[in-house]
Amino acid sequence: MAYHHGNLRHALVRAGLEILDELGLDALTLRGCASRAGVSHAAPKNHFANLDALVAAIVAEGFRRMRDSMRQAMAAADSGPRAQLVAAAEGYLAFAEENQALFRLAFSIRRGDSDSQELRAAGDESYAVLSEVCAPLVPRINGMPVTRAAVEIMVWSYVHGYASLAVNTRFRRAEQAIGRIPGIAEAMPPFEIADDAPPVPPENRPDGHRAD
Repeated sequence: MAYHHGNLRHALVRAGLEILDELGLDALTLRGCASRAGVSHAAPKNHFANLDALVAAIVAEGFRRMRDSMRQAMAAADSGPRAQLVAAAEGYLAFAEENQALFRLAFSIRRGDSDSQELRAAGDESYAVLSEVCAPLVPRINGMPVTRAAVEIMVWSYVHGYASLAVNTRFRRAEQAIGRIPGIAEAMPPFEIADDAPPVPPENRPDGHRAD
């Protein structure tokens, strides 16, 4: 990969994504990213103080890709609240399956481990999609009122749990029982939609910096 003046940070993030995808987290080092980007081993210090800072930038790109994957699926789906919820879930799953190492890394960084503003902003953008598709859901579980935050946690737990199990091939028993793996839409609980919930127009995939 040729390095051109002015895009070293982008080149290092891209190199890190490639290494992560091809070789796994254990192979991800500043020296390795520098070598793949075609620059000196000292060059990353101009943008990243240490490996943790580079990892934060890589994970931030992961959350942007997750956001885009959800938005793409939503844009192709019906505008009804249930359809938008299912589409976001399918986009989340697609990201996880296509970027397994990045998906695992993104959720292995504990809150407080990184002070990266970029990472926090990217995470917030991804979570905003969840908040949007959860907005039409009635804040009630088993007939009992709950907070809006509880609804979002319930939906996120379902979607993320399904994606994690799928990535780690943990659906063997279900496949043995019925001869196939139920899709994420089929397995999704029948969340209650508010009677007055308007359709949610699918948004176009937002423009943004990508590492490829």
